[in-house]
Amino acid sequence: MDRDRIGRMTVRATHNTRAILTMLVAVGLFALMDAGLKLLSAHYPPFQVATLRGAASFPIVLAWALATSGWRSLLRIRWPLHLLRGALSVTMMASFVYALKRLPLSTAYTIFFIAPMLITALSVPILGERVGPRRWTAIVIGFIGVVIAMRPSADGVVGIAGFAVLFAAVGYAVSAITVRILARTDNTQAMMVWLMLLMTLGAFAFAAPGWTPVARSDWWLIAGIGIAGALGQYAITEAFIRGEASLLAPLEYTALAWGVGLDLALWGVLPDAITWLGAAIIVASGLYLLRRERVHAEAEHP
Repeated sequence: MDRDRIGRMTVRATHNTRAILTMLVAVGLFALMDAGLKLLSAHYPPFQVATLRGAASFPIVLAWALATSGWRSLLRIRWPLHLLRGALSVTMMASFVYALKRLPLSTAYTIFFIAPMLITALSVPILGERVGPRRWTAIVIGFIGVVIAMRPSADGVVGIAGFAVLFAAVGYAVSAITVRILARTDNTQAMMVWLMLLMTLGAFAFAAPGWTPVARSDWWLIAGIGIAGALGQYAITEAFIRGEASLLAPLEYTALAWGVGLDLALWGVLPDAITWLGAAIIVASGLYLLRRERVHAEAEHP
């Protein structure tokens, strides 16, 4: 093995290591943001929490975008797809906040883990991609895991809130598909700026009639949500720039560990056996799906 090849492999390994660490930081930041959203959901309606989340992150994202790409690139965009993403972000965030008020973080994350499988399934009719029988089997098994995790409780709360998380996961999956299309023409800065702005304005339109005055003691929490959300988005973008997607995607499942830890630390609850079973099925199916997608990609581009 020549020195040049060894050097390239060393550089690649270094980039992947940095990408892995950055991805783990991103997942942790998003988990902290979600914990903040759950705390706010106890005092404010879902659309108001979605408004506060977007408004808190928007100035940070805008400043970063202007500093790195300038204002012109923010205007040369595909408006219809950005408007679609904005509408999806409003419904997705409000649904997720509604669920967080009623479910432990770990349960919400367990159900939301179906999102990568939904992205794969939706890539067939929307992007025209081919999904083989093994990957379809993994998707079906993943849905079985979601059904187990969403089993109705005695008062039906888990079922209703579970469907809210599932609805949010569908919105996330459709939004991710639009990102694949937008990435062909629009830069990351434009996608982030318009997502935050449209989510803030759209959620505020629904929240305004029943707006609850924000307590002064909650402003620090709102600021923390904005910072964590903005830094998390930046970290996950950097991670996927530096590392291989197939290597980084499974790390999203570490959110479950964050969810369990935050649930225990802040609310004194732990997942029950059925939630653990559903999570195990969903995570196993997701990891297998990611492995098959990597094999499929290597076969297409040897």
